[in-house]
Amino acid sequence: MLRVTLAARLALITLIGFSVVVTVVVGIFYRTTVHENDLTRPSPARLDALATLVERSTVEQRKAILDAVSSPQFKVRIALSSAPVSGETPSEQQQLRETYAAGLAGRSIEIVSPPDHRISQVFPRIARLMANAIEFRIGLRSGEMLIIDAYTRLPVTPLGLPVGFGAGLFGSIVALLALLVMQRETRPLAQLAAAVDRVDLSVDPPPLPDARRSAPEIRAVIAAFNRLQGRLAEMLRARMTLVGGIAHDVRTFATRLRLRVEHIPDDAERQRAVADIDDMIRLLDDALLSTRAGAAGLSQEMVEFVALIAAEVHDRRAQGAPVDLVTDAHARDAIVLGDRLALRRILANIIDNALAYGHDAHVLTALKDGAIVVSIDDDGPGIPVDQRQTVLEPFHRLEKSRNRATGGAGLGLAVVRSLVEAHSGTIDIGAAPNGGTRVKVALPVFQPA
Repeated sequence: MLRVTLAARLALITLIGFSVVVTVVVGIFYRTTVHENDLTRPSPARLDALATLVERSTVEQRKAILDAVSSPQFKVRIALSSAPVSGETPSEQQQLRETYAAGLAGRSIEIVSPPDHRISQVFPRIARLMANAIEFRIGLRSGEMLIIDAYTRLPVTPLGLPVGFGAGLFGSIVALLALLVMQRETRPLAQLAAAVDRVDLSVDPPPLPDARRSAPEIRAVIAAFNRLQGRLAEMLRARMTLVGGIAHDVRTFATRLRLRVEHIPDDAERQRAVADIDDMIRLLDDALLSTRAGAAGLSQEMVEFVALIAAEVHDRRAQGAPVDLVTDAHARDAIVLGDRLALRRILANIIDNALAYGHDAHVLTALKDGAIVVSIDDDGPGIPVDQRQTVLEPFHRLEKSRNRATGGAGLGLAVVRSLVEAHSGTIDIGAAPNGGTRVKVALPVFQPA
């Protein structure tokens, strides 16, 4: 998905708005240019009426008539028939000439482009375009020539630019400066977002942007996040201390209880008590390991992952468990950077679940897209599709009775997921080819720099 910053969005809005205004103005200008009216050039009826009026007037009356109808955009004068003609009608204006000739009652007419005395020496081409000058040379029945210089009503400056162009240019410069200021003001927010992504409560807090020159609101946001970061780190340290203390004390009590259990005379009762104590210690270890994973408290070392898998499979085969292993040749030398104990716990929990609920465990390793993928299939009834994600939640069991004789506490796969995610990996539960359950774990392979 394309990410557009706040400053870029403001710039885009300004650009679109300016483009719309320019388009509308240009459209209006060309519309008035194409449709002949008084905004661009006089109509044939107006020129015919003016020629008729001049023909019927006396010499003394003509000056008053010319002064009355003349303006900066419509200059009228009378010349002798022998006055020099600046040029015949160009080919591109022949259609326009025919249109005017049809409305002038048989009078001769020539249309030329006269020199515009208002054209600026700085921008002559732009000034001529904006002037839209056109000259009508109409032959009168008295033998004289009526000359009309028509200009557009679009006012221009002495530089040949439209009036308001300077104000628009000034506004554009001010808008550009405002965008630059906005970019400078929003830069600390982008830096703050990057710092938030780097937050790791197990290490020192990342440095926050220096916003001493920013707006008070931005300084307040950065200061508030800094305080929040400190409180979260303190809460995490307190929680880890609390969990560590509880784990130590409970383990001590469990060890004492284990010693007392040995004095139970009934062998069956003693074995059940020992199993309960072992389950309690295992549950405590899982909870402590999951907490360490969530707090980034796991150690990191280079682990030969396939050798680790082979060791787990060998241990269970030695106990008579039906486990088999198939390793892809490309995955034999794969190295995973992580906590060895946590990685063993991932494999042990999944394989033990396959043996407990699926009777067999088939382990397959492969290398794919820079990650080592471990698939563990079983021959059990499988997991319903609507529960494949919920079994990864803490204390969720497919068997709802909570009887420890029919399953664990429901924390095993939740611990596996937290450990896998702590190693930047993924876990997925699906269906095995033989109808059982397939648990697939993908962990990134260590790539030396």
